[in-house]
Amino acid sequence: MQSFTISGVGLHTGIQTNVRVAPADPGEGRYFVRVDLPQQPRVPARLEAVRQTILSTELGIGEAKVRTVEHLLAALTGLGIQDARIEIDGPELPLLDGSAKLWAEAIATPGKLQTGLPLTEPVAIYQGDVFVSAIPSTSLRFSYGIDFDTAAIGNQWHSWAPHVEDFTTAIAPARTFTMLNQIKQLQESGLIKGGSLDNALVCDQDQWINPPLRFANEPVRHKLLDFIGDLSLLGTIPTAHYIAYKASHNLHIQLARAIAEKF
Repeated sequence: MQSFTISGVGLHTGIQTNVRVAPADPGEGRYFVRVDLPQQPRVPARLEAVRQTILSTELGIGEAKVRTVEHLLAALTGLGIQDARIEIDGPELPLLDGSAKLWAEAIATPGKLQTGLPLTEPVAIYQGDVFVSAIPSTSLRFSYGIDFDTAAIGNQWHSWAPHVEDFTTAIAPARTFTMLNQIKQLQESGLIKGGSLDNALVCDQDQWINPPLRFANEPVRHKLLDFIGDLSLLGTIPTAHYIAYKASHNLHIQLARAIAEKF
């Protein structure tokens, strides 16, 4: 991977930031550097740095925090980049087009997701009919399901294995999405200040407001993208079949923490 710089607006803060991604020394892992703060503090892309998971994943150490890290981390992980220094001059990564496509294109390394040791026993987190799980498997696979009470989305499932399909074509282009009737409430809560029809898919009860979709099941592919980004905080994702249904960033992180206790 060669160094590159990308600028854009954060989804929740609406703040313009500049991000420089560069190779890190072998074994350093992936980490953020808040270059706009005194002493330029580092924030590791690790589970222990997770601060909050409300509609995105935020990392922080001390006064330094970095929000909405999941898309870039998914791109780095999906392309096999284990060590990266990510310099940012603000509190949130740019949303760009709402997917990991532009991150993956900038990384421009035709690598594949690197797997860790195999999981030896199942791990699962349940909340009613919502769940995240990891099942022992001889190869790495991610499966995700969603179910929305709207004709535009409905029930969708997608399964992806890095040894079968390329991350850049099958997962990275899938954009974030929201319901039209939720936008006002989210904005009143201080969220999605930088959201627009250019960086998110929006649907009402019956149809998409800003088609066309990149995939017939683009929403569930995006949830799978987020899942990979959150699981990347393990450092190296253990070999297993990861399955989630109607889950959230919070449940993704709970599963990752439960898995970390096994190693």
